[in-house]
Amino acid sequence: MRLSPDARGVYPIAPTPFLPDGRIDEASIDRITDFYGEIGATGLTVLGVMGEAPKLDGAESAAVASRFIRRTRLPVIVGVSAPGFAAMAGLAKTAMDAGAAGVMIAPPSSLRTDDQIVGYYAQAVEAIGRDVPFVIQDYPLSFTVVMTPGVIRRIVSDNPSCVMLKHEDWPGLEKISALRGFQRDGSMRPISILCGNGGLFLDFECERGADGAMTGYAFPEMLVDVVRLTAAAERGQAHDVFDAHLPLLRYEQQPGIGLAVRKYVLMRRGLIASDAQRRPAGGLSPAARAEVDFLLGRLARHDARAAVAA
Repeated sequence: MRLSPDARGVYPIAPTPFLPDGRIDEASIDRITDFYGEIGATGLTVLGVMGEAPKLDGAESAAVASRFIRRTRLPVIVGVSAPGFAAMAGLAKTAMDAGAAGVMIAPPSSLRTDDQIVGYYAQAVEAIGRDVPFVIQDYPLSFTVVMTPGVIRRIVSDNPSCVMLKHEDWPGLEKISALRGFQRDGSMRPISILCGNGGLFLDFECERGADGAMTGYAFPEMLVDVVRLTAAAERGQAHDVFDAHLPLLRYEQQPGIGLAVRKYVLMRRGLIASDAQRRPAGGLSPAARAEVDFLLGRLARHDARAAVAA
């Protein structure tokens, strides 16, 4: 099942579950993978920023990706970003041989000019193979690389294997509109646009033309609901569902502790056994845990799915 430009829906960013001693928790990988299939996700993404990919060695990355792929019938995108193309190409080959749908590539923070960015993706494609579908990860808040709509159009035009943009610019609504405008005027072929940033702007991103979400909020069911309701032109209902989750969504977006919040909630929901992260990692203080518990209790008043964790 190869990733294509018409991909839509929700591809949750899967966490990498760890046991308290730092070992990979394979049972929790199986449990959360099954959960994604049960809630109506259309795919999933592994070894992303929130998957703690840089904390895994090469063998662990291959093993984690392969386990997710074997466990599900959903298309799986594997993050293969690496400092060098040898490591990127190796993981991409392993992932695709295991049955991945495609790979995701983030730009290194050293890139500054438009030509450098376009050139980097050309070299990455040469390294992984021109037949491997790939996703551009556009996350300037983390990577400090600014990709204008024009640069993305150049990458798409130069590389037929580019089928998707993971859009995480902020503010970024106008970028979505610009890219869809390129498609309407025929200056860029269609690609899938899935949005990140924890889903913080998903309500309006879908209305601007995004095809769905690729992010890791601890209640991905909400993301599925918003995408589905927006597609059905149920705007009021989509915003009502989104608004109920917004306080927890905002809390989870705090730099430095966002993953700790997400893993804590997933643990409370019984989807992973432990909220452990590999070091270096930011944890939650007792006060922060109490605040998350408070937010879960408030959310449960509007969404019964939160009652299990509250």
